Amino acid sequence: MVLINPNTSTATTAMMTALARRALGPSLPVRGVTAPRGPRMLTDPAALRAAAPEVLATGLHVLTQGDCAALLVAAFGDPGLAALREATGAAGMPGAPGMAGAAGAAAPAGATGIPVVGIGEAALLEAAAGGTPFGIATTTPLLADAIAERVTALGLVDRYTGLRLTGGAPERLSADPALLLDRLGRAVRACAERDGARAVVIGGGPLGEAAEELRARCEVRVVAPIPAACRTITRLLTA
Repeated sequence: MVLINPNTSTATTAMMTALARRALGPSLPVRGVTAPRGPRMLTDPAALRAAAPEVLATGLHVLTQGDCAALLVAAFGDPGLAALREATGAAGMPGAPGMAGAAGAAAPAGATGIPVVGIGEAALLEAAAGGTPFGIATTTPLLADAIAERVTALGLVDRYTGLRLTGGAPERLSADPALLLDRLGRAVRACAERDGARAVVIGGGPLGEAAEELRARCEVRVVAPIPAACRTITRLLTA
């Protein structure tokens, strides 16, 4: 499997790749690839838009090298995911409406049919499974509208209890792991105690290590996006 980091931080790529390897174990090797151009952090809609064509180009380049069982787009906003699926005739993701690669759809020329999964979509669908009320905790206030639109597009509005944001600039929090963990923990608790969420998605690939910590610390079920996406890929590959 190849994990595509849509931002240009190689340190973030290494961290997310390590999390994916831990989630998948030795049965499915993971290689991390960093977008060669674009934003260093995806903190606003313009950054998401700028990252999308880089994800598409990176994914298509990866596929020319062969030996790739699946592609994982490792940003919560799933930039470039739809275009990459369309270009590859990606294997369908259960529960995701209107996606390329669905049964009966015509595959494009050169289609590979391999799974192409986004961490945002996978985490949201997993959190909402079985009608579970779910919330989202994240660090990027400028992406609040984009997140709400993603929830709506996936048909999950009836289960969505809302978004809770951390205090402080995302850049500052990313540079201070202890502060990030504290602020995200407060947001997770607010989702559960104030909004009634029974599952809380941590909204960000670069928040992966904090998400793992919070899974152990919080009473409410915390859904970490990278492991959720890895579970989805495993299901698709064995279906």
